[in-house]
Amino acid sequence: MNKLTMIGRILYALPFAFMGINHFVMIDFYAAMLTSFMPGGGFTIILVGILLLAASISIITKKFVQLSSYILAGLLFLFIVTIHIPHLFTPGDLDVNFVVFSMVKDVSLMGGSLMIAGACKSSNEINEAEN
Repeated sequence: MNKLTMIGRILYALPFAFMGINHFVMIDFYAAMLTSFMPGGGFTIILVGILLLAASISIITKKFVQLSSYILAGLLFLFIVTIHIPHLFTPGDLDVNFVVFSMVKDVSLMGGSLMIAGACKSSNEINEAEN
């Protein structure tokens, strides 16, 4: 069971590293998703990329896991409220099915982040569960 917990934690964090790197490489793609009331434009996209990458590294290395998981859950909540929900009402060029799928995916990932944060009430707890 301990090895499964470690593998699950790493498999959960790796896609966020990939998404964080994508925020640096595909700025125009993410800029097209921003709603009109999102401040910062390219700066916001780069900042989110840094936060996603940092949270992923934190979860993989087991450093500040609880804090990183809360930050990740907060980011995902912001994505839902500021990107997905507005696109439900005005999808523009986006397919509504894609918007719904992306929103449900982010709700699920937010739940996973909260579960990880709740599973490690102290910085040592995640270490004890996997050793």
